[in-house]
Amino acid sequence: MFKILFYTLAVLVVFAAITLWRANAREATAEAAYPPEGQFIDVNGTKVHAVVRGSGPDLVLIHGASGSTRDVTFSLVEKLEKEFRVIAFDRPGLGYTARITKDGETLTQQADLLAAAARDLGAENPIVVGHSFGGAVALNWAVNHSDTMAALVLLAAPSNPWTTPIDPLYRATSSKFGATFLVPLLTAIVPNSYVANAFSEVFEPQDAPEGYAAYFGPGITLRRHTMIANARQRTHLLPDVKAMVPRYGEIDVPTEILHGDVDTIVGLSIHSALLVNQIKDANLTVLEGVGHMPQHASELDVIKAIQRAAGRAGLR
Repeated sequence: MFKILFYTLAVLVVFAAITLWRANAREATAEAAYPPEGQFIDVNGTKVHAVVRGSGPDLVLIHGASGSTRDVTFSLVEKLEKEFRVIAFDRPGLGYTARITKDGETLTQQADLLAAAARDLGAENPIVVGHSFGGAVALNWAVNHSDTMAALVLLAAPSNPWTTPIDPLYRATSSKFGATFLVPLLTAIVPNSYVANAFSEVFEPQDAPEGYAAYFGPGITLRRHTMIANARQRTHLLPDVKAMVPRYGEIDVPTEILHGDVDTIVGLSIHSALLVNQIKDANLTVLEGVGHMPQHASELDVIKAIQRAAGRAGLR
């Protein structure tokens, strides 16, 4: 019996060592292949990664879940930098911005950090654009710091309570047990192609742009701290959104909302279709036949919405 126990423990130790070695190696490879695109600034002790390009009115871009600055630098920033000084941030724990807390950053913590980072970069009153989870962060910024925002543009943003349960993978990887044992295993063995293939669901019914998966850097998403941060932030999202809803009437900046009518990830009818009546003078553009990625599927509409927001804010 003792020998069986000894050999079992030995096998487990070896397996754990191989898993950690493999996870470390894959993270190092991913970061070497997809290094930071921009600069780092220290915001109250937190390292924030920002890509700053162009000149003109300040414009902040905030990416969605599992994302990074690479989602918007793939194409959108190049179009916008001709007219705006664009600042694209990595959210805490994602891309190359450090985590604020191991418990998962709330919307308020993220908005506070990025608003402070924008000020440190000289953007005292930017237009703030947020996609999906980043849209919820942008909404929180508007609720708590509207005096530091010229206008708000939301792309497929969750904004009102929903009833569907959290994804089982998020539930597992956000737990202490999952973070300790499951996440390192996923980092070690899940192929980058799995993340690339997952884009098909996110982009439906459109296809991901040619070259997007390779540019995005799936290995960056599969890093241990990124998966844990992403999952734990996701567990905070619903209660954080519920807390914001009563305050939407306080938002007093020009607001443009864009949402695809076939978005199956963040549904139009329970989010933006309600939000347009909760924010004074908000304007909703429904994108026919578009899914969850309007910044790619309807890039021109997104640019026009940003231009409208700039005009409404007196920046054009």
